[in-house]
Amino acid sequence: MKYIWIGLGWLFVLLGVAGIVLPLLPTTPFLLLAAICFSRGSQRMHDWLVNHPTLGPPIVNWQTNRTITRKIKVVALLSMGGLLGISLLLGINEKVLLLQGAVLSIVGVFLWRQKEPEGPENLS
Repeated sequence: MKYIWIGLGWLFVLLGVAGIVLPLLPTTPFLLLAAICFSRGSQRMHDWLVNHPTLGPPIVNWQTNRTITRKIKVVALLSMGGLLGISLLLGINEKVLLLQGAVLSIVGVFLWRQKEPEGPENLS
């Protein structure tokens, strides 16, 4: 079972890293999932992930304080808006658009209502 958790952890790390460059793929949720998987499969890999200079801060912010930086919120909301815009341009079925819009709105409201860390780290 340990190797399944480690494998899932790496899958989520790869998806999270892809989300850094692909605006429609979320980064932080995948990194949080990777941290959970690594915590069950390998403490060494979990420590590597949460201490990573780029990937670690959003995980630590969420795990310790349940906070999300404003920059991450803005990028996530812009990505969701972009996804909805692309769906509109592709002429996706109206019912699917309504469902997509409703889900994205709920996620957006949840995301925006989360606390932000205090201090200059909120801008990064």
